[in-house]
Amino acid sequence: MKKRSLKATVIQELLFLAAIVVLWQLIYMVGVDGLSIWKAYAMPSPAGVWESFVDLMSDGSLLSAIGYSLLRGAIGYAISLVLGGILGILMNHFGFLHRNLRPLVMGVQTLPSVCWVPFSILWFGLTQTAIVFVVVMGSAFSISIAVDNAINNVPPIYKKAALTMGANQKQIYRKVVFPACLPELIAGMKQGWSFAWRALMSGEVMTTSIGLGQTLITGRNLADINQVMLVMVVIVLVGIFIDQAIFRTVEKRVLRKRGLEN
Repeated sequence: MKKRSLKATVIQELLFLAAIVVLWQLIYMVGVDGLSIWKAYAMPSPAGVWESFVDLMSDGSLLSAIGYSLLRGAIGYAISLVLGGILGILMNHFGFLHRNLRPLVMGVQTLPSVCWVPFSILWFGLTQTAIVFVVVMGSAFSISIAVDNAINNVPPIYKKAALTMGANQKQIYRKVVFPACLPELIAGMKQGWSFAWRALMSGEVMTTSIGLGQTLITGRNLADINQVMLVMVVIVLVGIFIDQAIFRTVEKRVLRKRGLEN
């Protein structure tokens, strides 16, 4: 029954997406070819996006762009996990930092990632390091806030019980706090990845390095709206794939291990 329901869900989702594509093509045909509401160069179409996909796949440029972007995103995200995790633990452990530093961190997190681009160019030039810097600054603060919130939401009775059993601070964090807040930590990591992936695009558009951001800018420079739209679709699909293949899988495994999901 579960396999049938999963298969039916997949078919339903595919049919829904197919209906959206058909509707999109019809709107394009009516608005561009029929009523001339939009110019062809300003309105993407599914057929045009598909042609751009075939062209970029034939010379391997799209796959290269995806690969380089994923590599930079993974490096920046890994650094963000370390820095954000340490900062979140420190803010939670020390009351002075929680009261004074956390509001500042939350304020900085509201900055759009593109705000860090001038700093990255001035400090690192048009290099790979500059792109990774933008990714880190775009996601580390979000992760630190998520870590702080996750630890705060652990019931205090857990810590008190561990203390009465003779546990020290290190054991409390390792044996009690982190296992208890693991589901919320995973949710925070997932949110951090979304910030990192979005920040990566802001960083890539400023260089000539191969990547999805640069491929998007190339489409803009060529006035190729279909290539621009193709890159936007690829960015969304890669984000969905990472979420479902990695974070959702880990999340389901943790919940199943705790008996919270079948």
